[in-house]
Amino acid sequence: MKESVAIIEYLQSLENIENQAGMKRFAIGNNNTLGVSMPVLRTLAKEYKKNPARHEIAMELWKSNIHEAMILASMLAIPQRFTANEMDAWTHVFYSWDLCDQVCGNLFQKTNYFIEKAFEYSHATEPFVKRTGFVLMVQYTVHHKKADDALCLQFLDRIEAEAWDNRNFVKKALNWCLRQIGKRNAYLHPIALACAYRIRQQGSAAARWIASGAIKELESEAVLKRLKLA
Repeated sequence: MKESVAIIEYLQSLENIENQAGMKRFAIGNNNTLGVSMPVLRTLAKEYKKNPARHEIAMELWKSNIHEAMILASMLAIPQRFTANEMDAWTHVFYSWDLCDQVCGNLFQKTNYFIEKAFEYSHATEPFVKRTGFVLMVQYTVHHKKADDALCLQFLDRIEAEAWDNRNFVKKALNWCLRQIGKRNAYLHPIALACAYRIRQQGSAAARWIASGAIKELESEAVLKRLKLA
């Protein structure tokens, strides 16, 4: 498709070696970055949002194996046309935390089946598949505020069950999810905080790390004031 080729050529023309080095330091990409900034990708996405072939363009961009093109693909793909099998396929390609998080926020959490996938992926062995599960829980907690809090209680059960996992990008997702649930509203705050204290008592290094950061933030004056708990 001419549009996808033109987009890739444009992205390649913006290659920035200095930005590439900075991205590598933050574990962004997999030696496949161009160093193109997120504002540039968002501008491109806005330009192509009304293109009737945007979904097909997105699917071709994903296959490019160019980091920024793959993120752009998640901005252009149409959630209603994106299948559960495609979500599985994309998730198993994830190789860095930022690709995982961007795709979850831009696309996955807008599908009708992302909750069932969140639970499914949270049991996975592969680190980035497992991270995807918990990042999708974060997306629900943060961006679906009018939705039922009951699911967040189930998320806490999954966090508590997986808090032994010391892999960096998994435990960071668990900590992130725990903190966001505790900050969602005054009802969930004490439940999430109690969960954090139980996790800390598990004794593993991962559990202590996950819990300590969450407890510190959830007991902070700023969070308590925002939730009108202080």
